[in-house]
Amino acid sequence: MNFQLTRFHRLLLPAALLTVAVTAASAQDLGSTGILSSHAANPGIHPSTNVIYTTQTTPASTINVPYTLRLPNILSNNAVLQRGRPIHIWGWSSPNENITVTFHSQTEQTTADSQGNWELWLAPEPAGGPYTLTVTGSNNEPPITLTNVLVGDVWFASGQSNMKDPLKGFNSFYIIKNSAQEIDNSNHPNIHLLLIPNTASDSPANNIGATWTTCDPTTSPMFSAVAYLFARDLEAHLHIPIGIIDSAWGGTPISSWMSNSLLTSHPDFQPVFTKWKAYQASLPQVSVLGGQQSAKPKKHGWQPDPRSWHPSWLWNGMVAPVTPYTIRGFIWYQGETDSSDRWNPHLYKQLFPAMIQDWRAHWHEGRLPFLYVQISSFDAPKDHWGVIRNAQRTTLDLRGTGMAVSSDVGEPHNIHPADKQTVAHRLALTAYHISYGEQIEDEGPLFEQVIPQGAQLRIYFTHTAQGLVSKGGPLKGFEIEDGSGKWHYVNAVIQGNTVVVDTTSFPQTPAVRYAWANYTTANLYNGVGLPASTFEAQIP
Repeated sequence: MNFQLTRFHRLLLPAALLTVAVTAASAQDLGSTGILSSHAANPGIHPSTNVIYTTQTTPASTINVPYTLRLPNILSNNAVLQRGRPIHIWGWSSPNENITVTFHSQTEQTTADSQGNWELWLAPEPAGGPYTLTVTGSNNEPPITLTNVLVGDVWFASGQSNMKDPLKGFNSFYIIKNSAQEIDNSNHPNIHLLLIPNTASDSPANNIGATWTTCDPTTSPMFSAVAYLFARDLEAHLHIPIGIIDSAWGGTPISSWMSNSLLTSHPDFQPVFTKWKAYQASLPQVSVLGGQQSAKPKKHGWQPDPRSWHPSWLWNGMVAPVTPYTIRGFIWYQGETDSSDRWNPHLYKQLFPAMIQDWRAHWHEGRLPFLYVQISSFDAPKDHWGVIRNAQRTTLDLRGTGMAVSSDVGEPHNIHPADKQTVAHRLALTAYHISYGEQIEDEGPLFEQVIPQGAQLRIYFTHTAQGLVSKGGPLKGFEIEDGSGKWHYVNAVIQGNTVVVDTTSFPQTPAVRYAWANYTTANLYNGVGLPASTFEAQIP
């Protein structure tokens, strides 16, 4: 059944009316790699009832896919396959069809199941290429041949607008430092890019509306600046091919990126759905299709696309389809939206580590490195950026995580700091240490312990490589609580690898914190130039 629907009506149409929706622009690639299939190759993913919404301007349409030999779009020309690990190849065909895959010097065979799903694994390969990958069926169809396939390291980049910000920027609110120069110098044959379009889905999808491209000045401008700069740093340092997947959507809460199975698994996560319902109720309602209702965004001021705030819908459309693909690790830049009371700032401390562990579980690759940016500095008086930054710090308790502090590159009146180079390099440092085992300093000073000493507090830190320093003058950013819930800035000095805080004004203070303000000028660093993280601690 085919429906010709406007984008507005697609938003309002009940999920039961659609099987799958894809962009017409991507549909023309169906013959070679297949945009969507009604058959899931990944256990637990059942796309036959999906409603998939994209923000591309090309109208979407419903497409019925016949039984044909095809691959998911993530297995395309210019793909980068993860080195050193078993290589997962999967797709769809006629039921019970015999499938042969040839890659480099390997040939493997499998047989599709009764619904046409098939998969196989190739032995690990070292970094190299370009190679050709060929998939042949037994039904006399033309084989599928993928060219310019590299073997290297694949990283999955996700989050909201500071990850989404493209290398070219957008307008006066999305400026990237040295953008024109970066684009001109972005010809990197050993870096390949996969840009996933903004896609919201009511259930986990099994495909994406994009394919791999090479990295050059024609493809880099609209790609995530942080992701591209991270990949460039890695390629220059490691001298191997790098595949980087850009799967980000601006202005989105963490709950949109979490699977429904996770969000419904714990009663403490119920406020996510309460907040979502409150947001829905705050929007004007319109009636169509015999009483079906949906929220319509306001026309004035910035308003999120309601689909992008729906719990789990971005996980369904932009993460789940990638989970069968072998990767090296994740980079993440998100949290600004969750700092608002429209969501759950204090719940982030539970949601974020839970999401990391859930993503790792879905990829079935063990404890994949998860590297993230601690949100920056921004003058948002009604929000709680310190709460989010502190929650991101405590998430480092999870093994295999790394954090790039970015508070010192923030701008008081720009939520999208232009300096993405510093952020990307700090992410790369965490990758070199955590994922590649290099013995380098990858973090700024991290709070370890505080003890009272008379009218002072002594604070101990880890990651104090080459000592603690204050940049640009005396230490700033330390506060103590007065016992009634109010906080006060106090003097602090560096002594060796510790900081001593003066508590004369409130000798019975119960707590101390650092760099808590939404926009902070806190200036504690270690000797290799990495800034200290926001923290809050109770006094023993």
